[in-house]
Amino acid sequence: MAAGESARRALVVETLRSTARLHAALADGPVAADIERAGALLVEVVGGGGQVLAFGNGGSAADAQHFVAELVGRFERTRRGWPAVALTVDTAVLTSVGNDFGFDAVFARQVEALGRPGDLAIGITTSGRSPNVVRGLETAKARGLRTIALTGGDGGAAGRLAEVHVNVPETVTARVQEAHITVLHLWCALVDREVEG
Repeated sequence: MAAGESARRALVVETLRSTARLHAALADGPVAADIERAGALLVEVVGGGGQVLAFGNGGSAADAQHFVAELVGRFERTRRGWPAVALTVDTAVLTSVGNDFGFDAVFARQVEALGRPGDLAIGITTSGRSPNVVRGLETAKARGLRTIALTGGDGGAAGRLAEVHVNVPETVTARVQEAHITVLHLWCALVDREVEG
């Protein structure tokens, strides 16, 4: 095996093993209970007629959109669509709010406009410190929404704000994002299984 090929193979193998180790640690540690609690909250809100507002930046924005697509469309079974909105997709709103109020307000303003008491705000941030995610959760809490923070690192301010905090205690962003999508899929599976529709 050539040196370049060997290095590539080593990267592939170590990345797969690193991802598997992190998932195993989550399954065997206290985070599994947090994932379950957050899933139960999601089931409660969706089953009770509330809507989900999900938001994050970059890869976390894509995760929010992916999650909402599974709720509105379908995950593993055909059932009614559940009310969910990704606050990351309306470029006119994002740019107007960003321009007029600052980028830190892009999610808070939408939560203020769209959120109702009893709805669920899910803030996704791999650092736990994204200012616009933190402000979105603050606004949600002040307006009587239920809140979940899905974070990495030490969870930061977002984790401390949320009613339920699911923290992936990892600092490598790619590993955190891989775990986040697994968590989001778990929540979708719980909704599919536990909410009639």
